[in-house]
Amino acid sequence: MSAFSFFKRPPVLPGFVPSFGFAVLYLSLIILIPLAALLLYVSDMSWAQYWRAISDARVLQSYKVTIQGALYSTVIVSVMGFWWAWMITRYDFPGRRILDALMDLPFALPTAVAGITLSALFVSNGWLGQFLEPYGIKISYAFPGLVLAMVFTSIPFIVRSVQPVLEDLDEGYEEAANTLGATRWQTFSKVVFPAVLPALISGSSQAFIRSLGEFGAVIMIAGNIPFETEVTSLMIFVRLQEFETGAATAIASVVLVTSLALLFLLHMLQARLARR
Repeated sequence: MSAFSFFKRPPVLPGFVPSFGFAVLYLSLIILIPLAALLLYVSDMSWAQYWRAISDARVLQSYKVTIQGALYSTVIVSVMGFWWAWMITRYDFPGRRILDALMDLPFALPTAVAGITLSALFVSNGWLGQFLEPYGIKISYAFPGLVLAMVFTSIPFIVRSVQPVLEDLDEGYEEAANTLGATRWQTFSKVVFPAVLPALISGSSQAFIRSLGEFGAVIMIAGNIPFETEVTSLMIFVRLQEFETGAATAIASVVLVTSLALLFLLHMLQARLARR
C-alpha cells in the first residue's frame, strides 16, 4: 500500500458512479429536458412563422430596450458593487456585518416585491420621487425605473464575485509597492485592480445576463409602455396572454440561445484569464 493511499481519507459522499448518476439525473430533470422541450416546440413551427414571431416590430424594440437597460445597469453595478465590496472588505465600522448581510437581500426578496417597493418610492409623489419631480426627473414608469430595477436585482453578483478576491489578496504586495515608492493610485491600478479584474469581469457578465431575463421587478416599475419600456421577458408574457404560445416560445428561444452563448463566452474568457 502506497503512502498516498494510506493517508487518503475515504470520501464522505458515495462513490463516483452514484454521485455522477444523481448529478446527471438532476441536471436532466431540471435543466436539459425543459430546454429540449422548448427547442422541440419551436421546431414544429415553419421558418416563416418563427421569423415573424421574433422579428415583429414590437418584439425588436423590446430587444433593444432590454439590451440597453442591461448595459446601463451593468456599468452602474460594476462601479457600485466594486466600491461596496471594497468598503466591506477593507474597513471595519459599526454596522458592517449588517451591510454585508443586506447585500444578499435581492437574492431572498421576491423581485415583484422589489419592483413594487421601488415604484412606490420613486413615483412622483413618493418618498424619494417627490424630490426629483421639481427637476423633471421621472423614475417610476419610465426607462430609468427599468434600469433601477435591474441594478437592484444584479448588484449582488458583483459584490459576491469581488469580495472573496479582495479578502484573499495578500497585503504584502501592497506593502511592497508602498516600500518601492508607489503612490496609492499606482498601488491600486498596478497591484490590486489587476488581481480583482477577472472576478469583476465574471460578476459583471453574470449581472448582465441576469438583467436580460429580469421580469418581476421590471414590470412593476417600468410602466410597460409599448416601444418604450417593454422588455423581452414581458413580451413572452404578453404573447402567452394573447394565447400565442408559438410566438412566446419563439421569443423565449431567442433569450435562451443568447443567454447560453453569453455564458459560453464568459467561461472561455474566465479560462483565458486564468491561464494568464
